[in-house]
Amino acid sequence: MALSPRDSAQRRAQRNRTRLKSLANGRPRLSVFRSAKNIYAQIIDDAGGVTLAHASSLEGGKTAPGSKKGGGADKEAAALVGKLVAERAIEKGVKDVVFDRGGYIYHGRVKALADAAREAGLNF
Repeated sequence: MALSPRDSAQRRAQRNRTRLKSLANGRPRLSVFRSAKNIYAQIIDDAGGVTLAHASSLEGGKTAPGSKKGGGADKEAAALVGKLVAERAIEKGVKDVVFDRGGYIYHGRVKALADAAREAGLNF
C-alpha cells in the first residue's frame, strides 16, 4: 500500500536523523521545522533530551503581508531565525552542531536559515 505524503515526510525525517546520530559525536543538533506561514529552529541536546536554544519567525518582528500577527514565510525571515538561534546558542557555549533539515529539501528557506546560522558563528 502506498504511503501518504505525511508518512513519506516522517520517514525521510527519521532516515535523516538516524544518519545524523551516527555522525554527531556528541554534538547537539540544529533542528528545523518549516510550516506554511513560519519557520522554527531549535538546538537539541539528544544525550540530555533538552532544548538548549530556540528561535522562530513569530518572534522576529517581521510581519507577513496582509497579517496582523508576526510571521514570515520567506527567506528573509528564515535568515533572521538562523541568526537568532546561532546567537542564542553561542551565548550558551554551543558552537558546533549538526544540521537536521528534517524531511525538507536543503533549498529555499531551509538553506537561508542554515547559511545565516553559519555566518553568525555556528559550525556545521
